[in-house]
Amino acid sequence: MGHVEIPDTDLSGPVGLRGAPRPRTAASRNRTAALEQLWRAPTAQRDPAGRAPSRRKPAPGPALAALTDLLGLAGPAWLLLRAGDQPRPMAAAAVAGLVWAGLRGVRGRYTDRPGTGPGGALGSVGDWLVLIGLLAVLHTAADAPVDPATAVVAVTPGLLIATAVAGVRRWQRSGRRGHRARRVLLVGEASAVGRAAELLNSRTDHDYRLVAAIPVGTARLELDGVQVPGRLAGCPADDDVSTVLGGVYAHAADLVLVAPGPQLTGDRLRRLGWGLHDGGVALCVVSELPGVAAERVRPVTAAGLTLLHIAPPLRGGPQTVLKNVLDRTGALVGLLALTPLLLAVALSVGLSSRGPVFHRQVRQGQHNRPFTMWKFRTMVADAEHLKARLAASNEADGPLFKMRGDPRVTPVGRLLRRTSIDELPQLVNVLLGQMSLVGPRPPLPEEASRYDEREHRRLTVKPGLTGLWQVSGRSDLSWQETVSLDLWYVDNWSVAADMGLLARTVRAVADGRGAY
Repeated sequence: MGHVEIPDTDLSGPVGLRGAPRPRTAASRNRTAALEQLWRAPTAQRDPAGRAPSRRKPAPGPALAALTDLLGLAGPAWLLLRAGDQPRPMAAAAVAGLVWAGLRGVRGRYTDRPGTGPGGALGSVGDWLVLIGLLAVLHTAADAPVDPATAVVAVTPGLLIATAVAGVRRWQRSGRRGHRARRVLLVGEASAVGRAAELLNSRTDHDYRLVAAIPVGTARLELDGVQVPGRLAGCPADDDVSTVLGGVYAHAADLVLVAPGPQLTGDRLRRLGWGLHDGGVALCVVSELPGVAAERVRPVTAAGLTLLHIAPPLRGGPQTVLKNVLDRTGALVGLLALTPLLLAVALSVGLSSRGPVFHRQVRQGQHNRPFTMWKFRTMVADAEHLKARLAASNEADGPLFKMRGDPRVTPVGRLLRRTSIDELPQLVNVLLGQMSLVGPRPPLPEEASRYDEREHRRLTVKPGLTGLWQVSGRSDLSWQETVSLDLWYVDNWSVAADMGLLARTVRAVADGRGAY
């Protein structure tokens, strides 16, 4: 039976009726009046006349931010290109400014929508790296006479200005709203509600805070720390909307998240949506599409149905070509820029312990093709022979071998592993096209031989120097968590996402957690 528990009132028992809609009675009208009084309580923040809150007019902030980014990059770029005696500095600066503002707009930097990718300084750095790649492509295609090194220096002030502007906008938004978190009331069958609540509460990288749940049907719902103010009947009832709205206003929720199921679908969900929208409450429906990025989903309507078209993962086309160009260009630039560091590390490895400076190891690459991966040696020379003796101390599940305080690691190797400097020679593998800057880690042949069909999908793309595993916990992740992250990347990668991951890798490496 659908009902909502109302504190500090003289009502008792369930509110509403079980089953199909019935004629209104005096008792039901009295209960409805009591609910309306509750909905007008201060916690509901409802208009005294019962009207839904009016929508805010869009602020001019996004347009102003885009104009600031354009001028903030084009202005200094023009001055620096002109000072460097570069040809047509005005045209080059204008093109760079337009590409910069357009790129930031496409990546959602001028909207308040959640989930548009990494924001703040990291987001600006990622955008700037994408800009460098796009300008390099344009420079090559147009055979422009501008010196590439001068061009990179010229567009650097634009990154600093964009980061400052983004910080000011975030400060202004926080002053207007206090925080971005949405207070969520979850509605659905007990199993679906429990699953959605577990996922929402297990992560903190989203803007949804679960404050209450209303199950559908008689199944028992057990959620730690989540209030259950009411319950909907197993079949449509005339109190569905009043029960949900009562829970919304009792817990000051501003979003109802519905997990559809056999008892909550079709016309019943449609009527619930009518009531929530009439009451000024936002509605969101959970989709059973695990591991699919929002950018790949396109909703369409046909014959009164809402259809979700899922774009296939990227396996070719312009983005793949651009990724290959950026990979090899980035690897070449990285090797040239890091030559002094690489020489110093090689000298320290050679002097600190016996054995070769580099450790070469056969790994499985794209489509399970083997290749030789390079890295600085961080263990004693006979580490592979000692591995069998340490098998009982393996701390990783699945086919991996991980061990904190591994006795085979040298003192210098421990430092190199913590900072991930030992992986830098893999830039050679990237330059040769065997690896990518971003992707799943390449497994050993013995590990890949134990993969099941799901795990084998990790080898669909090139392995990477860094990836989601690097910015999400590294060796602290369980095997299944690592596989889930890699599979998400395999299905949803894009050049823009790669740039964001490269920017986040800097923070992960500086933090050092999970590296051993």
